[in-house]
Amino acid sequence: MACKTCVATLLMMVSTRLIFVSGKGGTGKSAVAAALCIARARSGESVLAIDMGSSPGLAAHLGAKSLTYRPHEVREGLFAMEIDRAAALDEYLKLQLRVPQGAPTRQIAAALTVLAETAPGVREIISIGKPIHEAWSGRWDTVVVDATSLGQFQSYLRAPTTIAELVPTGNVRRQAQRLQSTMLDPDCTSVLLVTTPAELPILETIDSIETLRLDGLAPPPTVVMNRVLPPCGLDPERLDELPGGPVRAAATLQTHLELEQDRWLDAIETTSSLPFLRGLYTPLEVALQLSDHMDAVQ
Repeated sequence: MACKTCVATLLMMVSTRLIFVSGKGGTGKSAVAAALCIARARSGESVLAIDMGSSPGLAAHLGAKSLTYRPHEVREGLFAMEIDRAAALDEYLKLQLRVPQGAPTRQIAAALTVLAETAPGVREIISIGKPIHEAWSGRWDTVVVDATSLGQFQSYLRAPTTIAELVPTGNVRRQAQRLQSTMLDPDCTSVLLVTTPAELPILETIDSIETLRLDGLAPPPTVVMNRVLPPCGLDPERLDELPGGPVRAAATLQTHLELEQDRWLDAIETTSSLPFLRGLYTPLEVALQLSDHMDAVQ
């Protein structure tokens, strides 16, 4: 089981209005993001979950068939959407750059699509700008973003600075600077990095933490260790005393996994840990179990 105090600390440290959840692919970041959304909605908050990537992970963990650019309610108090870059660009032109409502923004957006896909930072700032705008809107108590994986997420965090450096003046620069200010404000924005107790996820997470610190891309991240095996209580030195066959094989595998896990648990400082769930579960069931665990320690 995960440490109850640690999970309570996690909920307290990611209590900002805007929360980005990232991690190496396969660490369960979508499950953790969904569980966090469910736990917050259960506590009475109005929550918006945003899928920044193109995978169906967040939708599946929220029990939704699919997500669209328009937020829709998937559970009481919990709404969900996904980023559609074309729709976000159209909205950006209207709301952020104050293009007149009667202007042909769809045609303008279509003309700018190539620019958005090729110019440095444009694609990223359009995508990351939407979650920040929703946090500004005041419609939600919490906006939780299932962000892209670690390396790509860093490019999204760099986008406001990139745009501010490229554009000398005007609304675009002012909006980029406002986005950057919001991203760097620890009272507004939190970054949660999900990892698991294994070599590659741990090493990539350590590298990402250092990059965020050195480049000043975001407030210091909160690290959650997912899929932590509970101790089985077996003494590795007494495995030979067990009967041969499947029992001894299972016990040997369990103790070896625990030893490897302990090695990597000691390699990184984490704020909290979440348990490995034994059995076969749907993505929604995984998110519900993790949210139940979060609820139990509030």
